[in-house]
Amino acid sequence: MTTHTANIVNVFDGIIEFGEITVENNRIQQIKYIGEERVGESYILPGLVDAHIHIESSMLTPAQFARLAVVHGTVGTVSDPHEIANVLGVEGVKYMIEDGQKVPFKYCFGAPSCVPATTFETAGATVTAEDIAHLFTYKEVGYLAEMMNFPGVLNEDPIVMQKLVLAKAFNKPIDGHAPGLRGASAKKYIDAGIETDHECFTKGEALEKLKMGMKILIREGSAAKNFEELIPLANTYYSDMMFCSDDKHPDNLVEGHINQLIKRAIAKGIDKFKVLRMATINPVLHYRMNIGLLREGDWADFIRVDNLDDFTILETYINGEKVAEKGLSLIENIQSKVVNNFVCSPIEPNQIEIKAPATSSQLKVIEAIDGQLITKEFFIEPLLVNGNIVSNTEKDILKLVVVNRYSNARPAVAFIHSFGLKEGAIASSVAHDSHNIIAVGVDDESICEAINLIIREKGGVSAVSNSKKGVLPLPVAGLMSNEDGYKIAESYTMIDTFAKQQLKSSLTSPFMSLSFMALLVIPSLKLSDLGLFDGNTFTFTNLLQEN
Repeated sequence: MTTHTANIVNVFDGIIEFGEITVENNRIQQIKYIGEERVGESYILPGLVDAHIHIESSMLTPAQFARLAVVHGTVGTVSDPHEIANVLGVEGVKYMIEDGQKVPFKYCFGAPSCVPATTFETAGATVTAEDIAHLFTYKEVGYLAEMMNFPGVLNEDPIVMQKLVLAKAFNKPIDGHAPGLRGASAKKYIDAGIETDHECFTKGEALEKLKMGMKILIREGSAAKNFEELIPLANTYYSDMMFCSDDKHPDNLVEGHINQLIKRAIAKGIDKFKVLRMATINPVLHYRMNIGLLREGDWADFIRVDNLDDFTILETYINGEKVAEKGLSLIENIQSKVVNNFVCSPIEPNQIEIKAPATSSQLKVIEAIDGQLITKEFFIEPLLVNGNIVSNTEKDILKLVVVNRYSNARPAVAFIHSFGLKEGAIASSVAHDSHNIIAVGVDDESICEAINLIIREKGGVSAVSNSKKGVLPLPVAGLMSNEDGYKIAESYTMIDTFAKQQLKSSLTSPFMSLSFMALLVIPSLKLSDLGLFDGNTFTFTNLLQEN
């Protein structure tokens, strides 16, 4: 039995009183209130929850992710394992469950609803409706993960509808993914039983969906950042909102997690109890998570902070066990096993050449947007050298390449604006959602070298300059490292800095942004291993258009 004294934050009732919390057998046995809130005393409140994240995007296994997250007061996550499912199928989901069980952390995994995400790309596996029914029998699988195939919902595709029916039959919440969907289409999507969306990038879209009864997640990840746009809605709609990361690289996870969003929201003048409800109660109740909320009889999952303005995490407890203290993780450093699916051969520069058209034509270019997953498109006169269309660094038009990592096939090539590279190339085997190899660069030799570094390691992120090259291996499904999370964060920081300082990328997170340039379910123009894709019409499109 242990006793903890502090100012106790009752998020349910919106009150703070000084008192004692008694913990026995992993649960809160008693909460004894002694008197009014005391100045100078620390505060105890429920542990924090990330309401939607792909653990794989941290480049860490669940066991390593937990070590970093608890330092920031996170005690659990709502985790969609569709990244590894696209590589390894159901066995990948089971890997995440088993690895997460090795550490004191509360993972609520989803059954991936869209593997592969579309039929317009090559994935390493398929997750069927029967597979989803099987996954729902695992106690660790608490919901149907994001239904990205919103056209399938709107058109009542039989397979899509079967998955939704299954989730309802198993009484599982259904996560959504419907960027830009508005009006009657949004209503039909919601009426199908889909309850959340983390893809809103305008306040108007989020407000419309909230009024239709959907819960909105405010996302602030390494690439997609919607906090500033959406946080004003929390004043009124806090009961139906939560915080999430979606995708968070290891260096950013070392810096902070949901605790950062709480501090920012309170600094904007939003009532602290509304903010704390979004970060604790709302996700736990919506996803029926096995996480305590600081009530007698609950699991002893709570955090101690210095105050509710600075929000410095002093201690984190899970099931009564102290797992972090003053910035240090107390979770054991466990090296996870390696699983993978990576079969392709090195490529040569002549495989990614684009011959000049016979007639005068305009080049269709993807325009990446810093801090967003959506892209735009525009047309420009192509730069021709020796009869080939090549990158134009003066206008920041760079070659983009996707290589099928599951078999030897012809690479797909397009051109992209906004990466800002002045030399060399960067590449990654983290390329949502099928996780083929994606690369961007200023010349074919550098692009091939960056890609071949990843092929050599069977997964990773790489960067190549005129005088230097580097690769961070990701041997677990080509998505994650099985090494110490803090070491991987440091290594990632080095290669990210290399891309920005040596290669001159102008993006906040060039590797994270690159990983989404193959995500076909986010408009408007993306590149899969099968070709250039229009996310508005859900069809392939031509790289060139005649004048």
